[in-house]
Amino acid sequence: MEKEQKKIEELNGFRDLRIVDNFYQTSSFFPMPTTEIGTLSENGETNVGSYSLCFPYYIAGKDYYAMILCCRNSSNTAKNILRTGKCSINFITDNRKYFKEAVRLGYPGETTEEKMKDTIFNLVDGKRARENPNEKYPKIIQEAFQVFECTWVRELDGAEKDKVQEEYLPPYHQFNGITSQHGAHFILKIDHILMKPKYYDAIINGVNSRSFPSVPVDYGYRDNKNFWYTKFRKPIAEPIPANKGISLDTVKYAASRIDPDIKFTDEACAKLVKVPRVFLSTVLKGCVAWAKENNVSLITEKEMEIIQDKRNKEKK
Repeated sequence: MEKEQKKIEELNGFRDLRIVDNFYQTSSFFPMPTTEIGTLSENGETNVGSYSLCFPYYIAGKDYYAMILCCRNSSNTAKNILRTGKCSINFITDNRKYFKEAVRLGYPGETTEEKMKDTIFNLVDGKRARENPNEKYPKIIQEAFQVFECTWVRELDGAEKDKVQEEYLPPYHQFNGITSQHGAHFILKIDHILMKPKYYDAIINGVNSRSFPSVPVDYGYRDNKNFWYTKFRKPIAEPIPANKGISLDTVKYAASRIDPDIKFTDEACAKLVKVPRVFLSTVLKGCVAWAKENNVSLITEKEMEIIQDKRNKEKK
């Protein structure tokens, strides 16, 4: 019987691990980012808390882009976002002293004054503070390699009435605001992406293996003594398989039927042969929208290069 039970447990080389609270830490190894979330305390001071449960949420097809942040609803971060709707997401490098500070800033229970008085990070104004000098915004971490300045979209899921309370009773929201007795989720509209010049230039002009920031990966798992992370290593490029593209004739056929007022040259269509077929229509519609906005009726290779440069406005 014992041997039979062992066989069941190790069926196909796996064992079924019990799922418990904070499963990403306690029941798995889950690669995550290391971010520092800046918010405003009641007295207007910037509070910084460490979070790994922060991921892209709206990435296309909306009139804005957004992140989602998962956190305890009793945390300073949650209370500050509920109150002000403002935050900054600061991405730090894998410098050992930065991660040590991230662990310290992630420890719950301290007030803003207690945790921030000895921080090693330098806090400076972001773009929103410069654009709106009469309004208060969370400062950003100068040592970060990139920062997302964000606004909580409180109207989603009916969360606009959520306020800071000592105890949160049901009913709870599904995905935004107070979502459980102890939890909160915040859909954060990205207002600005701020980036250090080295990495800005890499995105605009093309990346190589030396142009990636040294991003730490938080392994998720922790015990009662340690947090675990790994330092950055040289990234490896793996080319898209040549046979995964679509034929030029297929692109030309689709382009000729996407809009009667906008035409594509063969050279322009050739720029799209590596677009996955499932996305071709969406990409062509985006090209047409750009052409109409810029009074272009014929998209040539030159226009396609402008369209494909996702930072063409910044280059101008």
